[in-house]
Amino acid sequence: MSDELELQQRRLRLKKAVEDLSSMRGMGTELVSLVIPPDKMISDVRHQLGNEAGQAANIKSKSTRKHVSDAIESAMASLNRYKTPGERGLALFVGYVIVGNNKTRLVNVVIDDPPEPFGSYRYRCGSTFELSQLEEMLIDRTAYGLFVIDRSESAYGLASGKRLHCQEHVTSLVPSKHGRGGQSAQRFERLIEEAADKFFKKSAERACAYWLPMIEDLKGIIIGGPGATKDYVVKNDYFHHEIKKLIREPFFDVGYSNESGLRELIQRAGGLMDQIELDAERKLVDSFLREVMQAHPKATYGEVMIRTALDQGAVDRLLLSENITKRRVFWFCKNCGNEWEQTQKSRSEVPDCNSCSAEDVREDQERSMDLIDELTLLAGHTSASVTLVSMDTEEGATLYDAFGGIAALLRYPIS
Repeated sequence: MSDELELQQRRLRLKKAVEDLSSMRGMGTELVSLVIPPDKMISDVRHQLGNEAGQAANIKSKSTRKHVSDAIESAMASLNRYKTPGERGLALFVGYVIVGNNKTRLVNVVIDDPPEPFGSYRYRCGSTFELSQLEEMLIDRTAYGLFVIDRSESAYGLASGKRLHCQEHVTSLVPSKHGRGGQSAQRFERLIEEAADKFFKKSAERACAYWLPMIEDLKGIIIGGPGATKDYVVKNDYFHHEIKKLIREPFFDVGYSNESGLRELIQRAGGLMDQIELDAERKLVDSFLREVMQAHPKATYGEVMIRTALDQGAVDRLLLSENITKRRVFWFCKNCGNEWEQTQKSRSEVPDCNSCSAEDVREDQERSMDLIDELTLLAGHTSASVTLVSMDTEEGATLYDAFGGIAALLRYPIS
């Protein structure tokens, strides 16, 4: 599995967990949030939880005292499975949440594979879970280079997530006008153009020197400025050839060529940035839609057909909608020992045994996983590529609504 795909999956799992946790409420300060950074020792956390359990015994309300004590005990039991917090840390969210009709149930959610390391230790009891560090990880940090220029000044920087970084503001010494006439007019005109050329070259070279070390992380270069200078600079090859490949059209008219111009450029180019980000998804889904209409398509869809294609090694690229919430659940019957697996919605009822019809059925927590993760693992066995398709485009919504969110482009047609 590629590092980028693995990061996408970790972000998707975190997003779903945050959506679930943010909707949970407790009666009073009974929900325990515990965030452990990678440099924190598990033994220290256990010690603190032990102290908190002792203090919980002093809570006056009998139900609150029991709920807080149960939550801390559940958290300590979960921590016993870990010797260290891991490379990125782990988080636990435990407590009795309201499920309706004045009833509560104990939940215990452990996040041990965050997309980024947790930055600080956090322990809190409240009526809601403390999710600020998790929500921070979900902020889009896709980076775009920004460049604005006219004949008098230029600026360049980086837009990442909701942040703007202006790296440098460069001013020129190019005269805007001259009063010379006669035979000197052409000479002064030439000197002005030479000064402008040096300024354009200096601005572009400095911007390229800033962007080139991070070129693999850049999704595009957005160009703007008050007049036609921006078009001239791009068309006359002032930029490094690798940077020029990332320059996106159209170019935007903005009022200034300084940091204020960069801010205005972000406002005007927001739609273009989204377009760049989602364009690859659109092209893949369009390719699938065109192929599936052929007489002998090298494409298929639906979980059953996808599994068949994966078993045959026919899948070239697997397309999975981020909106899929199903799980691949492994069950075992304690009565007859029968084991089986099935795809179910995330909060499905426990089935009866499909062999002896007994009700004493248990889920194998170690083997059960999200359907997206399971299909990704199967794709990895035959070196098939996997793309997670968002719901932010019409094509992404079509993939989910019309094809169940599971589709594939194949290496060869299958019957």
